[in-house]
Amino acid sequence: MKLSDHGSKVKGILDSFQPDFEKIEQVLSRHFASHIPFVNEVSRYIIFAGGKRLRPLLTVCAARLCGRDDDAVFNLSAVPEYLHAASLLHDDVVDGGVMRRGKSPAYKIWGNKATVLVGDFLYGRAIELASRFGDTRIAEAIAEAVALMSEGEIIQLLQAKTPSYGEETYLEIINRKTASLISASCKIGALLAGVEKSEVQALSDYGLYMGQAFQMIDDILDYTADAGELGKAIGTDLAEGKITLPLVVAIEKASSKEKKRLLQVLSGGNPSKKELVWVKDLLINTGGLDYTRSQAKALVRLACESLETFAPLETKDLLHGLAWFVLERHK
Repeated sequence: MKLSDHGSKVKGILDSFQPDFEKIEQVLSRHFASHIPFVNEVSRYIIFAGGKRLRPLLTVCAARLCGRDDDAVFNLSAVPEYLHAASLLHDDVVDGGVMRRGKSPAYKIWGNKATVLVGDFLYGRAIELASRFGDTRIAEAIAEAVALMSEGEIIQLLQAKTPSYGEETYLEIINRKTASLISASCKIGALLAGVEKSEVQALSDYGLYMGQAFQMIDDILDYTADAGELGKAIGTDLAEGKITLPLVVAIEKASSKEKKRLLQVLSGGNPSKKELVWVKDLLINTGGLDYTRSQAKALVRLACESLETFAPLETKDLLHGLAWFVLERHK
C-alpha cells in the first residue's frame, strides 16, 4: 500500500463529507445548551471556533460502515466533539496556551476558573448525552475515554517536573491524551449499530492507530507548519517543555553539546526565533522529523488494515482516505 496510491483519495477527501458536516454542526448546536447564558457563550466560543470535526465524523462513518445511518448516529456524534472541546478548555489552562484555533484561548478572555468550570459542564453534557441511547457500553466507552485523557494530561504534567525522554513514555501519553478519544469516537458508532465484538474492536483499533498518527503529525507541524494555517503558535510544544517524538529522537541522536543546549531550550520556555530555527534544524539533521513521519505512516497502514474485516464499501474507502488525510494534513 503506497502513499501515492491514495493521492486522489486524500486530495479533497473532506469535501466528500460536506452533507455530514452540515448535520454535525446542527446537532452540535442543538445539544450543548445550558440555561446559564454565560456557559453557552464560552461553550459556543470553543465548539464553533473552526475545528476539523474529525471525531464526530468518525462516529458517523463507523456507524455507517456497520449498517446504521440515521438521526441517532448524528446525535451521538456530538459526544466526542463535546469531550474534545472540554479537553481543549482544560489543556489551555494547564499549559498556558497563547492561541487556540487562531484565536485567544478561552481562559485569557474569561479567566481560569470560569474556563475550567465550563469544561466540566461540557464533560457532563457529553456523558449525559452518551447515556441516552439505551446501551451502557456507549456510556462506559465515553467515561473510559475521559479517564484516559485525564491520565494522559497528568502524566504529561509529571513529565514537566521529572522528564523522561523515552519513546515508551511518549506513546503512553499520546495513547491517552489523543488516541483514546479518536478510538472511542469510532467504537461508539459501531456499538450504536449493534455489530459483533470483532467489528467493534476493528473500528476501535482503526481509531487508535489513526489517533497515534494524528498526534505524531501534530508534533511535526509544531515545527514546520504556518502559524496562521495551523491555528496556534509554532514551537508551542517546545515552549511548554513537552517531550514529543521528534525531540525524543533528537535527544538520542544529538552530540553531547547539542543535547545540552536542547535541554536548556526545553527547560527555559519561550524560545527565541533563533532557538526555534536551531531546534528545527537539529530535528532535521538527527532524523527526528523523518522518523516521526515514518512511524505515523506505518500507523496509518495499520489503521487501514484494521478495516479488512469489513466488506468493500464506499464508506470503507472513505475511511481509508481519512486515515491518509491525517498523514498529509497541514493543520
